[in-house]
Amino acid sequence: MNNKPSANVIEYKNGKQVAKPTSLEFLPLAVVDLRDFLAMDIPPRLMLIDPWLPTQGLAMGYGWRGTGKTWFALSVAYTVASGGSFLGWNVPQASKVLYVDGEMAGADLQSRLSLIAAGCEWEPGPGMLNLCTPDLQARGMPDLATVGGLAALQEAMPEDTKLIIIDSISSLVRGEGNENDAESWLSVAEWAIAQKVLGRSILFMHHSGKSGAQRGTSKREDLLDSVLAFRPIPDHRPNEGAKFQILIDKARGRYPSFRPIEAELTSGKNGGVCWTYRTIEESLSEKILELADEGSKQADIAKDLGCARSTVMRTLRRRKDVAG
Repeated sequence: MNNKPSANVIEYKNGKQVAKPTSLEFLPLAVVDLRDFLAMDIPPRLMLIDPWLPTQGLAMGYGWRGTGKTWFALSVAYTVASGGSFLGWNVPQASKVLYVDGEMAGADLQSRLSLIAAGCEWEPGPGMLNLCTPDLQARGMPDLATVGGLAALQEAMPEDTKLIIIDSISSLVRGEGNENDAESWLSVAEWAIAQKVLGRSILFMHHSGKSGAQRGTSKREDLLDSVLAFRPIPDHRPNEGAKFQILIDKARGRYPSFRPIEAELTSGKNGGVCWTYRTIEESLSEKILELADEGSKQADIAKDLGCARSTVMRTLRRRKDVAG
């Protein structure tokens, strides 16, 4: 028995179109006995991006404005649509992507994607990376906090889409309430769960507030499999390019191979751009050694870098042991 919701979210009533959300609420519930359930042939969840985004997965990345979140999201879209690797994360196979942009001018989006494509060794096949952006719309982007907005997005969804990137929550999930209102997120949450049932994953991009946490209601995180936090690098200025730390705030599954990293967007070959990265631990060790070579005391190094003095001591001892 197929209990998946229909992808068609437009009903007709008295000859007129009536928008209806794709929601599990309208479906009969399936209940099975434990023995029948354990006997089911349920395929294991694969990974779209190993190790933090599974198939049928919901994720969010958030950070302060100007950090480089859109560069990151576009690079994720490009890599998933073409296969390969990104920041040391493997994309086992190419999957169709829909990138929904609510902020950028079309010319800027085109420029960024051109730079990413020029710097990559691979490219998406025809129809693998699809874009929905304000400059292409006659009436602007839909409000995904409304039934009509979700219906419009669902109707435009290319067949066999496996990853939807929403960039960003602030620009695309507007609604009548404020961001701290959990009810304003309810329709989006229902829609997102329905996409999981249809075999799709979603990556929401969002802004952080003054506290450093994701802005608005924390209820957004309840249904997510993973949450990535983008932290600025101390003393790094936005006009110097995209450079930030990536940490994992939430992981519903176990992601033992995920290591916090420091990522930087740099000039690549053919006039394009590419990403470099290293673990935060490697970056911290390098800074400790640099300050030590400049004559700084261990206590001052720990204070300047915001780490424990024991971390400084271990790093210096490790270098001494390696030197013999």
